[in-house]
Amino acid sequence: MHDKEEDVMSDNDKVVINLTTGHEDADKVTVAFLIGTAALAKGKRVTMFLTKEAVRIGLPGYAEAVEVAGAPPVERLFEQYVDGGGELFVCPICFQARRLDEADLVPHARLAGATPLMDWISEGATVFSY
Repeated sequence: MHDKEEDVMSDNDKVVINLTTGHEDADKVTVAFLIGTAALAKGKRVTMFLTKEAVRIGLPGYAEAVEVAGAPPVERLFEQYVDGGGELFVCPICFQARRLDEADLVPHARLAGATPLMDWISEGATVFSY
């Protein structure tokens, strides 16, 4: 018989990827989307929490310009992520600090800060940070 903590751990199907960078560190963006698409392929529910400069990934066309030589294009990984059901939580404080317009967010992105993120992972999640 398993105790309750072990049951929660074994039933954990959520992954959170905290991404803090955009064009300034294409390697981190690429790795974040590689992890996200791999998790989705394994049947996990995935949310990418975009903070700092990464909030721009929630804007149309931004991912298209992120590329690392020898790696899959982020544009393709981004499409796979979205098509696989991946979500984007965009830090509202970071977004507003950059004077960006919420109306410009791509359809699968939404402003969601620490409280919605904590609500989403209330039963546990595997967390990656880049």
